[in-house]
Amino acid sequence: MTKITLAIGLLLAISLNSSGQNVWSLQRCIDYAVKNNVQIKQGEVATQYQQNLLKQSKYARLPNLSGSASQNFNYGRSLTYNNTYQNINSAQTDVGLSTSLPIFDGFQIKNNITMTDLNLQASLQDLEKAKSDITMNIASTYLQILFDKDLIKVSQDQLAITNQTINQTREKVEAGSLAKGSLLEIQAQAAGEELTIVNAQNQLELDKLKLTQLLEIQSSDNFDIETPVLPEIKAQASLVPSNDVFRTALTFRPEIRGADFRVQSSQYQLKVAQGNLYPTLSFFANFYDNYNNKYKDNDGNAINFGSQFKNNQRKGLGLQMSIPVFTRLQNKTSIANAQLQVLNNQLNLEAAKKTLRSDIETAQTNAIGALNRYLSNGKAVASMKEAFRYAEEKFNVGMVNTVEYNTAKNNLAKAESDLLQAKYEFIFRSKILDFYHGTPITL
Repeated sequence: MTKITLAIGLLLAISLNSSGQNVWSLQRCIDYAVKNNVQIKQGEVATQYQQNLLKQSKYARLPNLSGSASQNFNYGRSLTYNNTYQNINSAQTDVGLSTSLPIFDGFQIKNNITMTDLNLQASLQDLEKAKSDITMNIASTYLQILFDKDLIKVSQDQLAITNQTINQTREKVEAGSLAKGSLLEIQAQAAGEELTIVNAQNQLELDKLKLTQLLEIQSSDNFDIETPVLPEIKAQASLVPSNDVFRTALTFRPEIRGADFRVQSSQYQLKVAQGNLYPTLSFFANFYDNYNNKYKDNDGNAINFGSQFKNNQRKGLGLQMSIPVFTRLQNKTSIANAQLQVLNNQLNLEAAKKTLRSDIETAQTNAIGALNRYLSNGKAVASMKEAFRYAEEKFNVGMVNTVEYNTAKNNLAKAESDLLQAKYEFIFRSKILDFYHGTPITL
């Protein structure tokens, strides 16, 4: 037994020992990735940030309250308690409270609340888009692993036939009915097929590694996926027309809804900028008190802390209006920039729609092509099997040489490989179309 054969045996022993493996279904992979993927977690953080901005914009309706305190040391000529000036050194403590409440601000607060709410909705759609992308990536890699496994099985079946032929050829060589060169050519064919299996097994391990990386889990030799019963592909398989898929996708796809929310948000951002042209009206109230260590009454007695804080209080309230007259053209520039942002987001929405239509049409075209290839390759496999069976019978009786026999066998192997590729591509593309049409990806 060659070294390659030993390597294949070891790899197969590992792959077949599934009882101790950690087997993941497609749904488990998707659920785990949606819960643990770093990009999705970043999207959740971005959403929480937008939620805080929305709260902050709503809080702008509330009155504010600020306090102040200061300690002053005065030297030289100072105002006394009797409202006269004296050359005296003193220390003074001032305290105050002030509040204001917006009454009218050009609807900026109202429009800003709506704008931040739309930004939050757009962020939620970005999060859904990230989940959608990871779902399709996982489904694609999952199906690739299933293809790798089926391809290995096909290659193993081919090798088994070749090994059987080697035994038959060896008997004929030993009996003198065939030249030794025929045996060497068949053995060379077997070596090539062993190498094909090793390469396919390596590709399987690489695709498993890719899936674990998508899941962001530590790669393990025990990791494997569940082999589901795949849907049967029929000649009359029908696909939803791309226009119908596109119309449905426009109503719920996160990239479209997110872009639409951003268009609406920028329109309210424009209203906020235009609100700066209006006068603003606000209510205000304030309180002030102070204590000076040198204040004295008419009899020359020092006035204590409590008396001063009781008698020195000042209170006020009123309305304040601010009218923009000239703002160095800042309002005009802000409005112009907001208008450009509206236009840019509208273009982004149109680009997202075009990309979505292109993806759907491409998926459908690929699905139709894969279905046609699958049906054609199915016929080719049936013909190649018959041709190989005929070549094998003729080879066994010495009517064809080894080259002709290997050619028929290689043609069959290629046809079976092409059939598998078309099968899995059709399944994946049709699942993409279903996904765009609102059906979750399942196997």
